[in-house]
Amino acid sequence: MQDRSTYVGLDVHKKMVVVAALFPERQEPVRWEVPNEASALRRLARKLRRDSGDRVLCCYEAGVCGYAVQRLLEAEGVRCPVVAPSLIPVKPGERIKTDPRDALKLAQLLRASLLTEVQAPTPLEEALRDLCRAREAVLGDLTRSRHRLIKMLLRKGIIYRDGRHWTLRHRRWLSRVTFEHETERLVFEDYRLAIDQMEARLQSLEAALEAQAQQEPYRRAVGWLCCLRGVKTLTAMTLLSELHGFRRFASARHLMGYLGLVTSVHASADTMHRGRITKAGNAHVRRILVETAWNYLRQPGVSPALRRRRQGQPAWAVALADKAQVRLHRRFVALTRRGKPYNKAVVAVARELVGFIWALLYREESAQPV
Repeated sequence: MQDRSTYVGLDVHKKMVVVAALFPERQEPVRWEVPNEASALRRLARKLRRDSGDRVLCCYEAGVCGYAVQRLLEAEGVRCPVVAPSLIPVKPGERIKTDPRDALKLAQLLRASLLTEVQAPTPLEEALRDLCRAREAVLGDLTRSRHRLIKMLLRKGIIYRDGRHWTLRHRRWLSRVTFEHETERLVFEDYRLAIDQMEARLQSLEAALEAQAQQEPYRRAVGWLCCLRGVKTLTAMTLLSELHGFRRFASARHLMGYLGLVTSVHASADTMHRGRITKAGNAHVRRILVETAWNYLRQPGVSPALRRRRQGQPAWAVALADKAQVRLHRRFVALTRRGKPYNKAVVAVARELVGFIWALLYREESAQPV
């Protein structure tokens, strides 16, 4: 049976959207441009529905423009999946790349079912993800601001030697630092002011995340994840916000592959070469998992802080977290004894940690998984 659907590729930019449509009754594609404005996109949706009825399917690449275009078109009754750019097939000999060509390529690949759809977050999920990423950005800015101040003092030969930086004792020492020139003092005070502002912003964002963690639908899943060593509320909220909709991961291996923690493979004829991890998928979660995996270098045990986080949590979640401690520590030790560098061993441990996270959130005894 002949396919009577219309397939539309959209190359979305800040100002314009390039449209390429493959109509069933036309041999040649139709291309045009519309402004990236709500009214123009609504007119586009009405035009497509008028020309093709309900048999119209659009798509565009995930990018900086987010999901606003998708939500607007789907509100007008036009199905519009967002596709993963890294999984779009590329011809090795193709050397010409323009916006109309990109839009047409999307339409052709959509018709051939060769595109991979991205799981779009709901507006609430996207808002929580933005909150987590804002906290991560402020944390990075705070680290850079602290480095600027310390390196400025180092250039002047002023070095703190009585312990760790940014303790209460170190801050009292900073308040007693003096300079010969007024301009140096002004720069120093400006750096300190920037640090104080960043710390206040970080505290405010973390308080907002803590408040969200106590509400549904996150409260129960956050409690389960916090049973794991190295996973606190902020880490758990980042995992849940970045990996919204855990039900789309059918297995732990699926989730590992999505996070880019599996090794790349090049196989041809009788040879097979395994390389570095693919680093595909969500880099924010991958970084947090690697940071968390370093906690399993230590011997298994339950610290007072971990014991407090486990209070009121189901016994199966605590048992699974204890199993993770033993297994991941043994894995760490086994890899390092075989001569593996610590940075490679910790990535392998992070990959197995993903399996325990998946098991926690897919426990059959729970009600609805997150």
